[in-house]
Parts: sequence; C-alpha cells; structure tokens
Amino acid sequence: MQEKEVIRSGEGENYDYAQDHCFIKLHSKYTGGALSFVEDTLKPGFYLKRHHHKVMTEVFYILDGELELIFDDETIIAGSGDTITVPPNIWHAARCEKGGKMLTIFKDGQFDLFLEKLSTMTEADFADEDLMRAVAEEFDIYEG
Repeated sequence: MQEKEVIRSGEGENYDYAQDHCFIKLHSKYTGGALSFVEDTLKPGFYLKRHHHKVMTEVFYILDGELELIFDDETIIAGSGDTITVPPNIWHAARCEKGGKMLTIFKDGQFDLFLEKLSTMTEADFADEDLMRAVAEEFDIYEG
C-alpha cells in the first residue's frame, strides 16, 4: 500500500536550471505515470522553444507574472490565476520576459522523469543535438 505524501512550500525534488527552477510536487511514480505536477519559477528571459507532444496533455496554471504561450494560430498572454490546457499534437512555445511562477500539470506524461534525466547530463551531452532530441522524444517532447 502506498503512503500519503506531503510536500511543503519550497520542497520537492529540486531542479535549478539556467532558465527556470522546478520543484516536483507530484511525482509520476505515485500515479502510475498518468500524472505529475511541477511548480516552476521562471527566470527573466525564460523561453521554451516550439514543440508538441503526441500523448501528453499539459496544463499551465499561472501563479505569478505573465506567460506568453505561442501557438501556430495565436498567441495568448496568461496572467495570475489563468489556466491554459494544451492537448496532444498542438505545437506551442512559451516565453516569460520578466519572470514568473506557474504550476504545470502533465497528464499521461512523465515530465518529472525528463527533469531527473536532464539533471544527470553533462555540458557535452547538452551540446549533442542528436542526443538531446532522442532524450526529449523518449519523454514525448518533439521539437520543430
């Protein structure tokens, strides 16, 4: 039987990258890979390049600041309290010029495991475009 898990403010698996600082608030291992939550503090100048997912649904809930979500047919500025749901096969990018904070929910995806994998990689790994594409695709992230 699984035990309950309590993750307090400022806690969770901690990944501090150049553009953002993430805390895993719900690990996919507790949901059989069906769901994970990431609290994400976006650093000023944050940019996530255009990509889509074949299986995963992403839900962005903005806690603080403004996030620009760029789709092929429109751009949406999301502010505190706004929720944007991006189903599979929708191309999107994201930008946060001034920094902000959001909760991202990943349905049918293991984005938490992607962050864990990135944390084990070297600078040389990050410079290897073929390796990075393979790692991204392993976790249902397709760039283009």
